[in-house]
Amino acid sequence: MSADASAAGGRLASPAAGSGGVIHNIGYRRYEAVRLGRAQIVRALTWHSLRAAFGIGRGAKAKIFPILLFTLMCLPAAVNAVGLALRPGSQSVVSYDGYTPQLRTVAMLIFVALEAPNLVSSDLRNHTLPLYFARPIRRIDYPIAKLVAFVLACLIMIEIPLLLLYLGIVSQQHSASQVWEQTLQLGPGLLYGAAWALLLASIGLLLASSTGKRVFAICAIGIPLFFTWILATVLANIGAQAFGPASVSEPSALTSLAGLISPFTLLGGVLRWLQAKPSTQGVPLHPFQGTIVGSYGALYGVVFLILTVAAIAGLIARYRKVGVA
Repeated sequence: MSADASAAGGRLASPAAGSGGVIHNIGYRRYEAVRLGRAQIVRALTWHSLRAAFGIGRGAKAKIFPILLFTLMCLPAAVNAVGLALRPGSQSVVSYDGYTPQLRTVAMLIFVALEAPNLVSSDLRNHTLPLYFARPIRRIDYPIAKLVAFVLACLIMIEIPLLLLYLGIVSQQHSASQVWEQTLQLGPGLLYGAAWALLLASIGLLLASSTGKRVFAICAIGIPLFFTWILATVLANIGAQAFGPASVSEPSALTSLAGLISPFTLLGGVLRWLQAKPSTQGVPLHPFQGTIVGSYGALYGVVFLILTVAAIAGLIARYRKVGVA
């Protein structure tokens, strides 16, 4: 039968000398186009992950929460623009670096908890990582591509509302000096938003990569972020009430250090430190009033850097381990 098949179409190769098997050519067409390298693979993986963060390429249900959260994030900028248009000469009620911190906290907590698992958990669940690592990429390329994509997704959620706010304000300005002043104010707000995106994206992906089950990954992200935020707020209030109003110049140590517990209050503390505004009015801290740092502002900056680097390093280490398995 082997001789007949070979004579008929040349579809059966001759057995190798000393071997017990043959190689069959069943007629598949060979890939003759240019084979892309490592850079193109990483770029494609990043683009695909960015689309997945907003449900693009998936069903309608996957797009509901990203669109809803993005709309809520843009709502204050839209309301502010309408208010300025109806009352020319009035002041903006929303600032660039203090852009509705309570709304940003809740929206980004939900966004990170829901979308980070879409980027990494499904690959763990479906055991597709060996297919990625079979391509000409290094093990570090996968987590870096995912991190870049999710940082970009968080930047879209945070920065586009700031740009809309900027456009709404400058559209009511009538001099170049006023526009330039708004531009200078926008810069720090964008940098602060980038700090939010980098920290939350790295923490979210690290926690999501701990399991391949999406529900568990959502809980692994949402529960720590939510409860540390509540705990930081409660401790700050306890410190303010137990030790009294203290002094306007220096709050209690518990009130000043409580913000280090949560990424959200940590980011608020970094902002307070960079603004050089101690925010010590001698009143109990309301959950949405922001972080009080006292004289510990530099510590907030150091903890922010350590936590960000640790989260990124942990994410890379996680996929070095997964790649070997």
